[in-house]
Order: sequence, then structure tokens, then C-alpha cells
Amino acid sequence: MSTRQIFDNTEVAFSLKNDSELERAYFLFKMISIEPLVRIGTAATNFAIKARLPIEGLIRSTVFDHFCGGVNEADCLPVIDKMFSNGVSSVLDYSVEGKESDKEFDSAMGTILNIIDFAKDKDAIPIAVFKPTGFGRLALYEKVGSGKTLTESEQKEWDNIENRFDIVCKKAKDNDIAILIDSEESWMQDAADALVTKMMQKYNTEKPIVFNTLQMYRHDRLAFLKKEHKKAEAGNYFLGYKLVRGAYMEKENERAEEQGYVSPICVSKAATDENFDQGLRYVIDNLDRISLFAGTHNEESSYLLIELMANKGLQNNDERIWFGQLYGMSDHISFNLAKNGYNVAKYMPFGPVNDVMPYLIRRAEENTSVAGQTSRELMLITKEKKRRKKL
Repeated sequence: MSTRQIFDNTEVAFSLKNDSELERAYFLFKMISIEPLVRIGTAATNFAIKARLPIEGLIRSTVFDHFCGGVNEADCLPVIDKMFSNGVSSVLDYSVEGKESDKEFDSAMGTILNIIDFAKDKDAIPIAVFKPTGFGRLALYEKVGSGKTLTESEQKEWDNIENRFDIVCKKAKDNDIAILIDSEESWMQDAADALVTKMMQKYNTEKPIVFNTLQMYRHDRLAFLKKEHKKAEAGNYFLGYKLVRGAYMEKENERAEEQGYVSPICVSKAATDENFDQGLRYVIDNLDRISLFAGTHNEESSYLLIELMANKGLQNNDERIWFGQLYGMSDHISFNLAKNGYNVAKYMPFGPVNDVMPYLIRRAEENTSVAGQTSRELMLITKEKKRRKKL
């Protein structure tokens, strides 16, 4: 099999799924492929949760168990160990969103610290992750990024956010666990970027521990990467970057139109793809200073990264390069890459079922809107079902 065909192996892709799990995956992606159904289902689920209807069991046995590892770290362990037996690592992602108080932010930080402790002695969990808005209010990031003067109480709040970043990044370095910091909406990102750069300068002195995230559907991110690279060269510290396409496109474009500024989003899907691929090329050309976590469900970009590594004569398992996909999606990429010796990690969301619902709803909406994603999943599952029937 040529390198260009490795993702077609469905036996490897679905080797950890029994027949009933494969059927559930088929059913879920079939439902997600019907856009009106996703809209109705989202509204009905939100209503049921607000009305405290007893739907947790139904959610848990269907969409939750497919896209999430469990309700807490220990709950995820069987899934983590199972995946690692096939060479795929896990990034435990505490997917609780929309909190507003210092108490809630401190609680989220405590969870991330627990994950880092939990991961310390487990080769299967080499990486941790958090969202900036898990540690502070989005509106405050926005105000800091715009350069407005903070009130005394806001300054104290911001100091608390910076302190949470610092505590977690120090813990990650002490435990030799990489920490990925997710990107969010562009209007809060400048402040988050500045904080992450500060953490990189402090903790990436021997190798990359702290990773920022670049959403390459933003047309300014390649220039940002190059600027940060120059800064790191001058300051003699290392960079870690997770490259993704991005997750807030509709929100970004709508806000830009409403407020009358040029959208930060690339003008087309093709432009986004090119921007992402240029980001891959730039990092691979500068691996002496920058490490990469390529977060992509795109086969062409994954093949490109394989080729770039081969052209540079790099080992498949070069510790500076990771491929990443979301748990419950693109198993044909993840497990076939792992089978061929590449470093692969699945983002594994976890948390109380009701608290994780905003994440699950976003997953369903994104799968509906990304052209070809769901149909590709369905085609591969169908192919594997046929293969098994012939046995």
C-alpha cells in the first residue's frame, strides 16, 4: 500500500469498535448528516436540560459515549488504555464551557492540575490542554486585548487569570507534560496570545512545554507565527504550536459584518487550506525551534505532513511532531497513522454529561457544516461493515 492510501484501511481504523459500536457510529453520523434534524435535536436537547427532564441516560448511551471518554478522568481510563494498545495517545480535554466566576475558574484550574498529576505516570497521556476562557471571562480578555484601562477589581481578576496560567504551566514543566492552550474568538485572542508567549518565555527554555494554538482560517496567523519565531530566536526559547483550521467561522464573520470591520477569516475554504499547509511547511522548516501538534481531520493536509517529514528524512515518530484528531472522529486517520509509527493523540473530552452538552452540540453542528466530513465517515463505516460481513 502506498503512503497515499494508508487512510483507506478500515480494518485498522475500526479495530477497537465491536459491531454494535460500529452500528452506533453509523446511526450517529447518519443523524448528523441531516441538517434540520441537528437543529431540531439541538433545540430539544437544550429544552430538556433546562426543564431537567431525565434524558441523561439517553445522551450518555449515544452521542456522549461516542464523542466523550467519560464523566471524569478515572472514567476515561479504559478508553485511554484501549486506544494506547493500538498506539494512539490521549489528550484529556475538560470540556465544560461558559463559566463566569472566580470560584468556577479556580475549580477548572484544579481539574487541569489533577489531569497533569493523573498523566504524570501514564505514557498514554503525554499532553494536557485547557481553554483560556476556562480560566477567566471572555469579556476581560477582550478588554485587555483592546488596550483599555482596567478597573482595580478587573486588574485583580486579570492577575488571577495570569496566575492560573502560570500555576498550570509550571506544573506541566515539573511533570514533563506538554500543555496545549486552545485558541478561541479573535476578539479575545490578542490578550490570550500575549499570556501564552509569556508562559513560553518562562517555561520553554529547554524544549517546548507550552503550546499555543493557531487557527489557520485566520489570514493573519502565518505572519503571527513568523513574528513569534523571530521573538523566540532573539529570546532563546522554544515554541510549540497546535495548528488547526478553526471552529468559530460563522460567529467571526457575523460579528465582523455587524460591527463593520474586515473579517479575520480567509476568503475561501481553499485559502484556509493553503494557509494551514503553509503553516505546516514553515514549522517543519524550523523544527530546531518549533514543535508541532497538527490538529486536523483533513486527509490532504495529513498526507502533506507525512511527505514533508519524509522529504526532510525525519523519523515517523520524531518527538517534535504530533498528529491530532478528536475522539469519535477520523479514526481512519488516527489509527492508520499510529499503525505506521507516527505520534498520534486523540482529544478526549470529558465532564458531567449536562455540562459537556455545549461541546457535543458544537460537534454535531460542525460535522453538519463541514463539507464531506460526515459523508466520509459514513462511507468508511459502511465499507468496514461490508468487510466484516464477508468474514
